Order: sequence, then C-alpha cells, then structure tokens
Amino acid sequence: MQFKKDSGLIGAAVTLVILLGLSSLVAHNLTTWTLEVFPIFIALPILVFTYRVFPLTNIVYIFIFLHALLLMVGGIYSYAKVPFGFYIADIFHLSRNPYDKIGHFFQGLVPALIAREILIRGDYVRGKKMLSFVVICIVLAISATYELIEWGAAMALGQGADEFLGTQGDPWDTQSDMLFAVIGAMAALMFVRVHDRQIDALPRIK
Repeated sequence: MQFKKDSGLIGAAVTLVILLGLSSLVAHNLTTWTLEVFPIFIALPILVFTYRVFPLTNIVYIFIFLHALLLMVGGIYSYAKVPFGFYIADIFHLSRNPYDKIGHFFQGLVPALIAREILIRGDYVRGKKMLSFVVICIVLAISATYELIEWGAAMALGQGADEFLGTQGDPWDTQSDMLFAVIGAMAALMFVRVHDRQIDALPRIK
C-alpha cells in the first residue's frame, strides 16, 4: 500500500510540475501568473522534503492538488477573467467574476485540513470544540497574512498588481476573501470522518 501511495504522489507531483510549466507558456501575463502560482513554489518543495518524516493523509494531498490547479487556472487568465467564473456569474446573475472566491474558499479548506491533521497527530489540542476553534483561527491568520502580501504587492507594483488583486472594483474584496476562507474552513468539517480514519492510520508526531 505504501509503495502505491508513493507512486501516486510522485505521479501527482510530476503532473503538477508539467502543468505548471505549460500554464506559464499560455499565461496572458507572466507577472500575474508568477504572483498567483507562487504558493505552489513554496508548498511543493515543503511537501517533498517532509514526506518521509511527516506524510499527510490522502484526502489532504488530493485537496492540495486541486488547490494547485485552481491557482494555475487563475494564473493563466487572472482571477477576474477566468471563463468558468463568467459562466458562474451568468448562472447566478452576479455583477462580477466570482472565481477568486473559489480560490479563497480553498485557501480556507486546505489549510484547515492541514492544521487539523497536525494538531491531532501532535496531540496539541484537546477537545473537538477547541480543535475547531483553533483551526478557524489559524485559517483566519493565514488569510489575513495573504491579504497583507497582496497589499504589499499592490504597493510595490502599482497598477501592475491590479490583475493579481482581482478586486474588480469591490471595496470590500479583502473582507469577503477572508469570509470565504472561513467558509472553506467550516466546510472542512464535512470531511471529518474520512479525515479521522486516515489520520488513525498514520503515526503520531513524537
């Protein structure tokens, strides 16, 4: 089973690297692409180097992979111009492209599962209610940090950061981004049973 998991993860990592390269070639703006997919450049090496000492559950790896795909699509078009977002906007009669909100939803969902797994396996938090509270606090901290990074990019790049920010004229974009991250963290509760079973099959942190 471990051999199959190793092979699957290697295949997923190679696929991500290939897709990352291809997405850079078709991106409408290379600067925007770099800013949008930068979290992948940070996360992928960390996952590779920590795999032997602290492998994560399959469900977390799956959602990390999906999140990476979302980032790459956003990088290709810029979040405000992703075609799928316009399709959603037409269906629900929205005034703006909502694709960035999907990204922020995953920005809450994926870190929530990762944080939950680390806290449980390390036995750092006692009690389900306290665990949920701490996980949501961690997600909010990550979301707020990302918004500060976006602000810094806007200050550094000026008008060149408009596509990266993707505010589309919404003065409350930052607040709604954080709200969708919290909604994503709360959505992680739907996977608690599956997540717990997979956590039980992995070693605890010593």
